[in-house]
Amino acid sequence: MHEERTDKPVALVTGAAKGIGAACCLALAREGFRLGIHYRRSMEEAEELLREVQDGFLLRADLADPDQIDDMVRRVSAEAGRVDVLVNNAGMSINQTMMQMKIDQFDTQRTILKGTWYLVKRILRTFMLRQSSGRIINISSVVAHTGHAGQVAYTMEKAGVDALTKSVAQELGDRGILVNSVAPGFIQTDMTADIPDQVREGISEKIPLGRMGRPEEVADVVRFLASRGSYIQGSVIHVNGGLYSG
Repeated sequence: MHEERTDKPVALVTGAAKGIGAACCLALAREGFRLGIHYRRSMEEAEELLREVQDGFLLRADLADPDQIDDMVRRVSAEAGRVDVLVNNAGMSINQTMMQMKIDQFDTQRTILKGTWYLVKRILRTFMLRQSSGRIINISSVVAHTGHAGQVAYTMEKAGVDALTKSVAQELGDRGILVNSVAPGFIQTDMTADIPDQVREGISEKIPLGRMGRPEEVADVVRFLASRGSYIQGSVIHVNGGLYSG
């Protein structure tokens, strides 16, 4: 495949077809980035998003499979020849109490953290270390810091994402690459759409701003870290309406 090199900055967003990922793509497109739009199953939504951002390309891969990650990185290299920003947004939540969760459910949740680690490694080696520049933005969660009943494996995964952020930031401190996390609170996405109204009202009452957040409000912070924020490194930025302040 012919490699198309471009001077336009490139942002790769995982889990980009819907919710926070899609909002990040739109925000970064407005900032002047060409978008690598990753998805696993939501092909129609990804294609619609590509039409909205106009300048981008689609990347289908299961991030639980290292071979598919390798193939995706090769496709990014062929399409753009660079990655300036990586937004690790892809995720899933297997909700189950500690006593009821099965080992195979835990292992499925664990593969998300493994995939994030491996993708960061590949993007660093293939692009950012050679460029001596780049921004890695990991989407974490407020529950990584507060805990949440019925989400033991998910909270462990997201806490691991923040630990990854802090450790990699220390390793890359002198290489021109910034690594940070954005930890959303309760955001209006497909993941929270099934919350019963009564529970939703109870959550909103605990949030000082009195409401759940919007994907665009998380994307605004990602956009800042991707394009400005030049003295922020190894940090977890909370976007939760005051629910948790760190």
